Amino acid sequence: MPSATLLAFDFSLRRVGVAVGNTLTREGQPLRTLTSEGDARFAAIAALLAEWQPDALVVGVPRHPDGAPHENTARAQRFARQLHGRFGLPVHEVDERYTTTEAAALGARDLDAAAAALMLSQYFNEQQP
Repeated sequence: MPSATLLAFDFSLRRVGVAVGNTLTREGQPLRTLTSEGDARFAAIAALLAEWQPDALVVGVPRHPDGAPHENTARAQRFARQLHGRFGLPVHEVDERYTTTEAAALGARDLDAAAAALMLSQYFNEQQP
């Protein structure tokens, strides 16, 4: 299987954590958290895409503990559609429940980027080897 690079996004209205990983290591590494909004946010994402040249993107989709959707579920899914529409890359959704809590328990300094890395590692784990 050829190596592929992926960027992952932990979306919220105020911040978006970003992580990078590849199919060889199958692990996510935190990059940074974007705090810009609107067009400035997408310009920052475009710069990251130019730098990392990912083959696909992963977006964390929040849900209630029982798996039911809530208001931020639809917002994250809209963000995923916007990424696909703007950049034309495949976008995969992954359940992001408890990733920020896990990142905090691990002592992460940048919780949003660390949560994105955990989501990306989770995505790799859910794929066939």
